[in-house]
Amino acid sequence: MTHNTRSRIPQIIAIALQVICVASIIMLLLNSGAKAMHYHWQWYRIPEYLWFKEDGQWYPGDLLEGLMVTLKISSISLICTIVIGFITALLRMSDSIVGRSLARGYIEVIRSTPLLVQIYLLYFVFGPVLGIDRTTTAILALSLFQGAYSAEIFRSGLQGIPRGQIEAAESLGLSQIDSYRFVVIPQMFRKIIPPLTNEAVSLVKNSSIVSIMAIFDLTTEGRNIVADTAMPFEVWFTVAAIYLCITLTLSALAVWLERRLSIPNH
Repeated sequence: MTHNTRSRIPQIIAIALQVICVASIIMLLLNSGAKAMHYHWQWYRIPEYLWFKEDGQWYPGDLLEGLMVTLKISSISLICTIVIGFITALLRMSDSIVGRSLARGYIEVIRSTPLLVQIYLLYFVFGPVLGIDRTTTAILALSLFQGAYSAEIFRSGLQGIPRGQIEAAESLGLSQIDSYRFVVIPQMFRKIIPPLTNEAVSLVKNSSIVSIMAIFDLTTEGRNIVADTAMPFEVWFTVAAIYLCITLTLSALAVWLERRLSIPNH
């Protein structure tokens, strides 16, 4: 075991203890509030909405099926967000007046209007005209919304690369595309991983809004279960815990990638 690993163990234990203490305090407050409201907890019913056994086989419950839909929409939207954000950043930095105007107009329009309004416009106005289904509409709405914010992240990352790096790559005979591919983009991603992770976390949380289009994601499934069982506290706390696990996993993955990419190649 290395020295760095041994030094991180007390930190991990301290963080775990803090989480346990905060969770215990929250549970005590919730329990006292439930007693005051004469609410009877039914946590024992929650596992059947996560998974259930039928004919000797295990099947995912409604919440896990909704989680799969949320992960599918979020993962595809994240890929589209990266592509849109990178292209927009390049247009913002281009010498073309038209390209800069289009990129700036897109960013200003998206960032100046609520995501909910954009979803309504895409779903009820542009969706029927373009002939796209609700899932594609949700992915498009999330990608356009997060792409406008990630564009500025990509632009700052590109501007942080010294001009001499590109000139050195071109002096070695690399084309402009190869210069970006092998020199600029790898260094840029090392700089923008933390803010880009924040955008990924925001995307996952914003994906809950697509439930207004009757997409059976995690939020929609939670709402349906609450309507059927009258267990709002148990269901919504479970849904919140699932979202929390996703965002914490993304944050941990970002920290691992940042440390991995910061290791110099020998």
